[in-house]
Amino acid sequence: MSSCPLILALFFSGHRLISQTAAKIDVDFDYDGPLMKTEVPGPRSRELMKQLNGIQNAEAVHFFCNYQESRGNYLVDVDGNRMLDLYSQISSIPIGYSHPSLIKLLQQPQNLSTFINRPALGILPPGNFAEKLKESLLLVAPKGLQQVITMSCGSCSNENAFKAIFLWYRNKERGNNNVTKEELETCMINQSPGCPDYSILSFMGGFHGRTMGCLATTHSKAIHKLDIPSFDWPIAPFPRLKYPLEEFVKENQQEEAHCLEEVEDLIVKYRKKKKIVAGIVIEPIQSEGGDNHASDYFFRKLRDITRKHGCAFLVDEVQTGGGCTGKFWAHEHWGLDDPADVVTFSKKMMTGGFFHKEEFRPDGPYRIFNTWLGDPAKNLMLAEVINVIKREDLLNNATNAGKALLAGLLDLQARYPHLISRARGRGTFCSFDTPNDTTRNKLIAIARNKGVVLGGCGDRSIRFRPTLIFKDHHAHLFLNIFSDILADFKTKCEFIK
Repeated sequence: MSSCPLILALFFSGHRLISQTAAKIDVDFDYDGPLMKTEVPGPRSRELMKQLNGIQNAEAVHFFCNYQESRGNYLVDVDGNRMLDLYSQISSIPIGYSHPSLIKLLQQPQNLSTFINRPALGILPPGNFAEKLKESLLLVAPKGLQQVITMSCGSCSNENAFKAIFLWYRNKERGNNNVTKEELETCMINQSPGCPDYSILSFMGGFHGRTMGCLATTHSKAIHKLDIPSFDWPIAPFPRLKYPLEEFVKENQQEEAHCLEEVEDLIVKYRKKKKIVAGIVIEPIQSEGGDNHASDYFFRKLRDITRKHGCAFLVDEVQTGGGCTGKFWAHEHWGLDDPADVVTFSKKMMTGGFFHKEEFRPDGPYRIFNTWLGDPAKNLMLAEVINVIKREDLLNNATNAGKALLAGLLDLQARYPHLISRARGRGTFCSFDTPNDTTRNKLIAIARNKGVVLGGCGDRSIRFRPTLIFKDHHAHLFLNIFSDILADFKTKCEFIK
């Protein structure tokens, strides 16, 4: 089915065309549109949920997928439903499902060994490991960061980045002195001075993972933290901006100034408590916590504070990295020559890990270590993903598609202000608020049954995390469908009243 009949079908089925639909390309790779056969989850998914729930807690499962049939921006489930995926596995699919370039990569005989033999990289890396890092991660290294350590996921990336910061700070304090016998003995029983009482300052609403150290810096949802012991580490307020931004310039400047002042106060307070703040961790856009933004000026001033107080500055780009904001790293928008000491990554980057400055390099073997330390196969795939991003100009595509998406959201916000507020975004990294979590969850469920996968975040936000091959016509297709959903939702709400 070509795009023109699809648009006509949408028009005559009652969908409101709120903007011109772009011409479709890559027909062989991407489907033409959603195709729904059952509600979601369908009968097959529900049966599989019962099976999996007998083995493990499967309450978080939305539905089961048929990845063999999924292509481009479309996710197909086991009941044959084909959905436009604007969530992309929690923001972790860079160039769409079953991309031909990645399939070709896996079919090349010289790559078989990399996919079959997973090495313990810390002790027995393959001969081409350094070369492959240069062809992948180091090609897109953030400004000033030419050291990199790979990991397997976002949580272990941040967890080990915290460790690197603590090692750096302790070595800075120790100077030229040797490690003492007392330090060696006390570290084995979790006591000072071997285990110094350092801390990482984080922000309310932030999410940095679910491992023990990361969880101490995660403050997005109680379900993540409940019943788990944690550390007494400082938590600063993150700006809560008012929208539209142009109408609340003064109020938002005051809000950001207050948050920056709190950061400095906490650093001083914890120093007095002998819990020195060795580093600060922050997301360029708080993602799980509700897609909370701050101005570029706020981040530049925060960077100044870290220098003033001798703290490391860790930028968590696990969800924002890889190009979705229109730049490869979201922190590039800040316009800084020295934006960070450490940058963590995962999701769209195929592998986890962190970049860091030379001075954060571990001072010996096994200091930052685990069995896998990432996976060379993921580096190989990332190199091809980077080639596709450059060849198809996907950073500019994210900017343009994001403009179309955000413009459409703002239009819907103007028409349905009782359902949509605070529409915001950078590139395709967009979101809006709903009146409450009940409305949010209903809208997500209705959209899914209409053939669109969306994600929630924070208390009442809906977020968009499409792939980098999400284009204008995908944005318009979604907006047409969602416009009809909102109109129908409004009518039902009025009828109930």
